[in-house]
Amino acid sequence: MSSGTDRLGSPDRFGYEWNEYSELRPEYEEQFRRWTVVIPEADWAGKRFLDVGCGMGRNSHWPMTYGAASGASVDIDDRSLASARKTLERWPQVEIRKQSAYEIAFADPFDIVFSIGVIHHLAEPERAVRRMMEAAKPGGRVVIWVYGYENNEWIVRYFNPLRRLLFARMPIGLTHAFSTFLTVILWLGLRLGIGRIEYFKLIRSFTFRHLRSIVFDQMLPRIAHYWRRDEVEALMRKAGLTEIRVEPVNNMSWSAVGVRPAATS
Repeated sequence: MSSGTDRLGSPDRFGYEWNEYSELRPEYEEQFRRWTVVIPEADWAGKRFLDVGCGMGRNSHWPMTYGAASGASVDIDDRSLASARKTLERWPQVEIRKQSAYEIAFADPFDIVFSIGVIHHLAEPERAVRRMMEAAKPGGRVVIWVYGYENNEWIVRYFNPLRRLLFARMPIGLTHAFSTFLTVILWLGLRLGIGRIEYFKLIRSFTFRHLRSIVFDQMLPRIAHYWRRDEVEALMRKAGLTEIRVEPVNNMSWSAVGVRPAATS
């Protein structure tokens, strides 16, 4: 049986990340638009949303700028929540709570329930998506963004074993320090034109600090799943969702949406 920490993934390690990289960068909006490509910008207007695994709160910020009526952002690391409160201080309509993806508890259901970059780091992803579905109102939408297997085969084959055996076991400060060296390699590679898929075109313009946050994010988790399209669709279907649509993001990840079925008598 998994320990509590393994079941929850790596909230303590991501808490370190969101404490270190808590600034709200303008390029985050383009990332958010891609991660939630299955939800047009106009669809956020007037909606009530739930952001599951909110981190520093950046993905709750953008729906509010698109006219969302209100929202809630949940996470379980105190450092992440502190950063989220700072990011979202201009939006009193967004409630911030300490809750895990497995234990979502709100009195009112949501129009849109989403989770960006969290579900693939959990030991029980299906259980988490089902709880998200239960937090949506009948007819409400559930959205997840997760890593894809396609174009990430080299990560699964070479980097993932190294992450599991070394980086995820190292003291988090040491992992962060080591990320500098890998970021230098990535930065130089991007300047030399490596990478032809859409993701590398996107990050080529990022600052060194932003690139380092991405490299660090890849190094730190204890769990990281990389799923094919049919596996993402099956995950959503097993959670009880219908009208499932899965779209590619940056040629290396998936944005998926499903609808909570209407209540039946």
